[in-house]
Amino acid sequence: MTVGRLRTCCGKRRSQAVLRACAGLLVLAATACATLPAARPLTAIERRLNVDSFDYVWTTVRDKHFDPMLGGVDWPAVRRELRPRVERARSANEARVVMDEMLSRLKQSHFGIIPAEFYRDVSAARNESPIGGTTGLDARVIGGRALVTRVAPGSPADRAGIRTGWEIVRLGNVDVPARLKRAATVYAGRHDREGMLDLVVVSRLGGQLGSSLAVTLRDGTGRSRMCRLILAEAEGRMVRIGNLPPVPTWIRTERLDGRTGYVTFNGFMDPVRLMPLFNQAMESFMDTDGLVIDLRGNGGGLGAMPVWMAGWLVAPKGQTLGTATMREGTINLAIRPRPRTYEKPVAVLIDELAVSAAEVFAQGLKDLGRARLFGRRTAGIVLMSNVEKLPNGDGFQYVTGSFVSPKGLVLEGVGVVPDVEVTHTRESLLAGRDLVLEAAVAWIRKGVPS
Repeated sequence: MTVGRLRTCCGKRRSQAVLRACAGLLVLAATACATLPAARPLTAIERRLNVDSFDYVWTTVRDKHFDPMLGGVDWPAVRRELRPRVERARSANEARVVMDEMLSRLKQSHFGIIPAEFYRDVSAARNESPIGGTTGLDARVIGGRALVTRVAPGSPADRAGIRTGWEIVRLGNVDVPARLKRAATVYAGRHDREGMLDLVVVSRLGGQLGSSLAVTLRDGTGRSRMCRLILAEAEGRMVRIGNLPPVPTWIRTERLDGRTGYVTFNGFMDPVRLMPLFNQAMESFMDTDGLVIDLRGNGGGLGAMPVWMAGWLVAPKGQTLGTATMREGTINLAIRPRPRTYEKPVAVLIDELAVSAAEVFAQGLKDLGRARLFGRRTAGIVLMSNVEKLPNGDGFQYVTGSFVSPKGLVLEGVGVVPDVEVTHTRESLLAGRDLVLEAAVAWIRKGVPS
């Protein structure tokens, strides 16, 4: 979760306080880094801009982090150690690696350097981006294997006959099982280990619109299948807010068996489009037996959206989704009233890729006794941050504040714990079942008089 102002180093353009997602940037940056052009010698000006960017990052953390002591990290010593390495860096990526290493010393989420090749607009006229294309696949690492968890109807993957439960064994030239084995060692002991393993796969399921991706899978019978997928336009609309890179944003709503409302969206973004659609869905769900809000894979987003959405589910009476603390003071995420309040049971689905504002929304509803949570523990990536543009053209995301839930729970590094832990199995996916959704609907049905 991020709260703060959006701006650039060279300008004074500002916006109101917002919450922004981190996980989406992690996925996008991972995709971008996989397609960066080959390194070339830096010019003297480029080397100077890299050093200026390092100094800007160091100074910004020193001056704007919510903890003036930075958790006990000797920040001047870190600068003395790492700045010479940036001065000697032979490429832009080498300089980024050093800056990322500096930020990693803080051991917190919502810090990162976004490569300029990805950060800048690829084509403003056509609103394209390095993630403008999709295979139509979603996946999670279950039992150490990358399994397809969703195939978008009509997508390249769907047309190729790929089904849920199939194991992804190769993406382009990447040996997925081998990469996951290495990643499991690298991320051992981290609270967000499961999510990081997922990103090893998910970050490679998109790319440049119209490009091709060779995908090798193992179907339910153990047979190996190779498909070459031409990436189609990503679902939803490409949205860019402030200094953040463009992100495809979508929402889906439906009735399950005509009795249960269901809504899912991939981020708290694009309020002009998504909020009216969410509002319309809530109006149409007033006669249902219960509501399922599916936040699995949700990358977080703008703070105005969680507090307005929660207003449909909670009569405010001064209640909040939590409190953010910065050097300047505190911000209460006060729930905004809506014309009507939905009073039936609410189930929220979460997993290890539900992060930031999604975690705030889920834990807030749980603390207020308004929702029961189903699925897997979230990533615990819940801090406030800003995104700015560095002198060398890279993006820079940095922490400005901490967050606690309505009951005073710290989610950063811990995550949101579901009331009912449920996960996919390969057998259930091969059968076309969603055990998490089934458990949520069963709970709603249990409370409905027969």
